[in-house]
Parts: sequence; structure tokens; C-alpha cells
Amino acid sequence: MSSMLNHANPTSNTQPYNKSSLPQIIINTRPVERAAALTEHLKTAGFSVIEIPMLALQSRPITDHDMVRMRQWLAGEYQALVIVSPTAAASGLAVWQALECEYHVQQSQESGDERKEAELQDLRAPSHLIAVGEATATVLNNTNIRASNYQVLQPSVANNEGMLAMPEIDRLQAGDKLLIWRGLGGRRLLVDTLQARGVHIDSIAWYERKMPVEASRQYQQWLQEFSTYCSSQNIALSEPPKPIVVISSGAAFEHWTGIVQDARDEAITLELSDFEYVVLGERLANMIAAQQLSYWRVENLAPETILAAIKVQPQFT
Repeated sequence: MSSMLNHANPTSNTQPYNKSSLPQIIINTRPVERAAALTEHLKTAGFSVIEIPMLALQSRPITDHDMVRMRQWLAGEYQALVIVSPTAAASGLAVWQALECEYHVQQSQESGDERKEAELQDLRAPSHLIAVGEATATVLNNTNIRASNYQVLQPSVANNEGMLAMPEIDRLQAGDKLLIWRGLGGRRLLVDTLQARGVHIDSIAWYERKMPVEASRQYQQWLQEFSTYCSSQNIALSEPPKPIVVISSGAAFEHWTGIVQDARDEAITLELSDFEYVVLGERLANMIAAQQLSYWRVENLAPETILAAIKVQPQFT
């Protein structure tokens, strides 16, 4: 976990949003695998950034049903494949390559090294490939596969609404089939909308999101450091500017809520309302608004988007 007073590069020309002598703190709750870029971008802008991940990504066993769906996709039974995260992309790509290797081994007696190279170069997508977000597309594009073998498509806005506006999704109709590579759980707008249209949806959950075992300890450690600093500066814990918490999913907010509420039994406490929130998408914004909490809504988790958002006044202040 980063220190509460881990300030950015002092040569930065960007001044952080600040209402008092208390340094502006941002708590980055993204999983460890996805937190670094945002943390560094915000530090460069002059913020004090603390990483307290609210989600840990854990691989799930690959089932026989998963392999059946992958083989059906390779056989051309789906009109499109949607990949929702870099982790899902990496996991699915590995299985795709393994299945292609299996096929080639049956067709040829080439040596192992030659076969591995052929298997990687000969991957050909049997349907549209749609990546939700630049990081997901990067995983698919940063391989040795010939670019001409497939094209990774992206929505103009990296969320479910943006996906539904894509021609490759918009034209799906009753009887068509869509496959999704994802994590267990997650947002359902895309699935619900297409199923109401009669589109058949299958998915493979390559991983699941767990509550990190260190999250509660990390939060309490930060809270102690925060309290000590405020006391040394004769500042009340609840004095503005409030710490800003980046929340990327409903599960992350549920975990955050539990940790903050559990800490009420300690000598030092903060309430949910003692923080402001950067939240992804309409569904999560509605969850935050229902509790009358201050928030900024963003439509993607690009570091530039988050930084731009927190420079304006949050809602429900």
C-alpha cells in the first residue's frame, strides 16, 4: 500500500484540486494488476495516491462446458465474441492458441517448435472480435499473430451502452449467437438487452473477483496514518477536501462499504459520506447517489478520464 503522504513529482505543473491545507488524497481501489497506470498518472498530476485494492482476480478452473463453447466459437457458431477485460483476453487467447495447436498436431507431423510458431501465426478469428476498452484490445493485438488474420473492434465508449451502439452488435437479431469472455458476475445491461431481442448469449467466466485478504488491514493502516497526520496539522478528519475513492464495480463498492463500516468499532472512524467517489457508469452512479454520496461519474477508467473528472465539481456535494 502506498503511504498517505506519497506525493507526486514536485516538478509537475498541474495543481491538484484542493480546498484547504489538507493534501488531496485519492484511494485507488482497482485490482493490483490494473492499478499502476492510474496511480502514476494521478501522482504526476500532484495528488497523494493510496492503493487499497477492493478486488483480487482469481483464475477459475476451465470446465468441459467452457471448452465446448470455445470449440463451437471456432466452428463459426457465434456471430461475435465480446471480451470485457485484459484478464479475460489473456485467458481466452491462451485457450484459443491451445485448441489451434491441438488441431494442427492432428493435421501435421511437424516438430514441436515449428508447430508452436505455426499455431500462433495461423490463428484466425471465426467471428467479430470486440474488446471493451483499450487495455483489452492491447492484449489481443500485442501478439505475433498476423494482423490480417483478424481485426479487434472497439466501441467508441468503453461501456455496455457503447457496445450496444456498435453496428456489429446492433444488427444481431433473434436466432443469432454471441459469446462473451468475462469474469464471474459483472454488469448485465448488454446481456439483458440482447436476450430481450432474442439473441442467444453464452459466456465463459475465466476468473472471479474476490475480496483481497489484506484490504481491511490496509484500510485501517491508512486510517491511522491519516488520523496522525490530521492531528499533527490540527485538522479535523472530516475537514475538506475529502479523500476521493475510485470505484470501478458494484462488487468493489460493496467491499469498500463493508471495510469502512467494520472500522467504526475502532477508535478512529470515518463514514462513507466522509469520502467522495469516482464511479464507472450509470448503474454504479445510481448506487452511490441512492446513498446521497458525492461522486463523479466516468464512462471509462482511462487515467486521463479520471483526472479530468475530478477537476470539476462532484454531484451531491
